[in-house]
Amino acid sequence: MATNFDTVLIANRGEIAVRVIRTLRALGIRSVAVFSDADAEARHVREADTAVRIGPAPAAESYLSVERLLDAAARTGAQAVHPGYGFLAENAAFARACADAGLVFIGPPADAIELMGDKIRAKETVRTAGVPVVPGSSGSGLDDAQLAAAAREIGMPVLLKPSAGGGGKGMRLVREESLLADEIASARREARSSFGDDTLLVERWIDRPRHIEIQVLADGHGNVLHLGERECSLQRRHQKVIEEAPSVLLDEATRAAMGEAAVQAARSCGYRGAGTVEFIVPGKDPASYFFMEMNTRLQVEHPVTELVTGLDLVEWQLRVAAGEHLPCAQEDITLTGHAIEARICAEDPARDFLPTGGTVLALHEPQGNGVRTDSGLSEGGEVGSRYDPMLSKVIAHGPDRATALRRLRAALADTVTLGVTTNAGFLRRLLAHPDVVSGELDTGLVEREAAGLVDGAVPDEVYAAAAAVRQAALEPAAADGGWRDPFAAPSGFRLGGEPAPVRHWLRVPGHDPVARDVRPDAPAGQVTPDRVRVTVDGVVHSFHRAGDWLGRDGDSWQVTDHDPVAAALRGAAGAHGADTLAAPMPGTVTVVKVAVGDEVAAGQGLLVVEAMKMEHVICAPHAGRVTELDVTAGSTVAMDQILAVVAPHEDPDEAAASAGAPEGGQESAS
Repeated sequence: MATNFDTVLIANRGEIAVRVIRTLRALGIRSVAVFSDADAEARHVREADTAVRIGPAPAAESYLSVERLLDAAARTGAQAVHPGYGFLAENAAFARACADAGLVFIGPPADAIELMGDKIRAKETVRTAGVPVVPGSSGSGLDDAQLAAAAREIGMPVLLKPSAGGGGKGMRLVREESLLADEIASARREARSSFGDDTLLVERWIDRPRHIEIQVLADGHGNVLHLGERECSLQRRHQKVIEEAPSVLLDEATRAAMGEAAVQAARSCGYRGAGTVEFIVPGKDPASYFFMEMNTRLQVEHPVTELVTGLDLVEWQLRVAAGEHLPCAQEDITLTGHAIEARICAEDPARDFLPTGGTVLALHEPQGNGVRTDSGLSEGGEVGSRYDPMLSKVIAHGPDRATALRRLRAALADTVTLGVTTNAGFLRRLLAHPDVVSGELDTGLVEREAAGLVDGAVPDEVYAAAAAVRQAALEPAAADGGWRDPFAAPSGFRLGGEPAPVRHWLRVPGHDPVARDVRPDAPAGQVTPDRVRVTVDGVVHSFHRAGDWLGRDGDSWQVTDHDPVAAALRGAAGAHGADTLAAPMPGTVTVVKVAVGDEVAAGQGLLVVEAMKMEHVICAPHAGRVTELDVTAGSTVAMDQILAVVAPHEDPDEAAASAGAPEGGQESAS
């Protein structure tokens, strides 16, 4: 029985650690959390039965340290280790190290992890087992020239993929041969950073594909079954954002065929535990599916499978690891209703989805009535830039897809995370898109429609609410006798006339300042410690509030005070302008391509900033000379911190001479 484990160490953090703790508690098993210095006050640390510090904030010195994880297990008497997902979850060396230390690794055998973790060997193995695979490069360890040659042979467009990892990290879609060298170099850097291995492969890109994966379970007694499929076609930059089960694309015959192919893939590597076999499927021909990869771990999107099957996948990971047989046969698996999941990430859709961070000032996460939230957040917690940007998952279940969609949209509107900008409002609008509602999905839909789902303007009522909050703060406090000092706050008093309005200057980062006038003799709005209601053009608007933050329907805004006099003085003193390159997000400088005095061309890549496993290339705003460089590779930077200054050429001949400088890549988050 799984209860043979008295104590299980969770070698992970955040929402997956909290999720595993929940099942361990239900089974009566003691949980051990691990944490870095950055996570000392994190929710998973507080909810576990015990917790062990394993090192400083950098993952390489904490969550990726096999030695420190094993030491934590030994110190707490753990008999087993659950790796979660990410970090060392698909690391064969870690699985072997656990076994060598006498610990049960709650996952597949190390040999299966190693085989399926190498996407090149994995494709060859499942092809031999009769599973169709995507056309692509053959052989591992290809150098840059060989990769480029393979790409040209396959024909553009192609997809570059790290052989050692998943989750979209390091993947690059390349449509033009001229970009191959830069994209290969960038993919290698990100793969090395994310997985410690920069081996790449190249595959044919199928335009407008569907991404469908099959959940499998295998025990140590030769039994393998599948739990149906999940549709994961709604992606941005190869990262899933919405997942659902089942898929509207598959009929029963195709579902059975893909399920059997997934089972054969699992058998081909001697799999044990919970895993996922991923397929790419042409939307117009679902029967022509191709194996992409196998994830040898629990998936982020596993809750949708749990809700339609009624199974707890973490529980069955534990039971299989304890030596139990699977509880049922394939014919006993039924899918009931429909479930959809949305991933809440610390990112700003209005700023091209750049990573964000901050302190969680107010938090509300919906639960019940067909809604479940898996989260690692807590009020007062810090969201930094060192780890993955995913904060939580909101999942809705209903008797049919329409009900699940409606419940999830309502749940996202009810989600409050003030202090950290998230994508919740964007996801709510995405779920209302006509193609999503009709089920006409493909992996490029989000990228094509993102601009229309991001409202770059700040609604007028946001400023009205912020002004109401500030006006309320100016109201003089009543003395014990009920008297208010009329001179304790701006009153707008004028002889022989109505009071003058009080002007509040406000600013939302990234937007121009706005002035809002409030008459002290007229109610500006109803303000309480956590809510504010204002009426604009006869419409009542209600917001959550905390500090400088306002939120509604999943969206949030930080509205700060603006001093126009100080701003004017800064401008007169020569404030940083168009010549200055600032950090677009908190993170780490990983690459510096220039030095002070270098001539650069407009659009040339100068630096690379990485945050939450995402790279952002910082490019020259115009042709000129680098006159200031304030960082080096490895520097940690805050959002809007000055990185470099590029002075434009005053001499037209100089500008023409530098125009031929090689470009370093376009400014984008990868």
